[in-house]
Amino acid sequence: MIPLSLADPGEVQIIKKIGGNPEVKGHLENLGFNVGGEVMIVNTLGENTIVKVKEARVALSDGLARKIMV
Repeated sequence: MIPLSLADPGEVQIIKKIGGNPEVKGHLENLGFNVGGEVMIVNTLGENTIVKVKEARVALSDGLARKIMV
């Protein structure tokens, strides 16, 4: 298991765990990040990671991307 921020771009990953406090977990779930769901890194721009989740593209800060374990 590694943080999403360290995963290889272009490869589909399965979310295994979401860390953080309940507020952070709820925010990520509202964006479509759920345990067992698929996510793929599209690109990394500086401190932000662009990911594809549920046919949408979402920009995550490095801190949030590190809370998603794949």
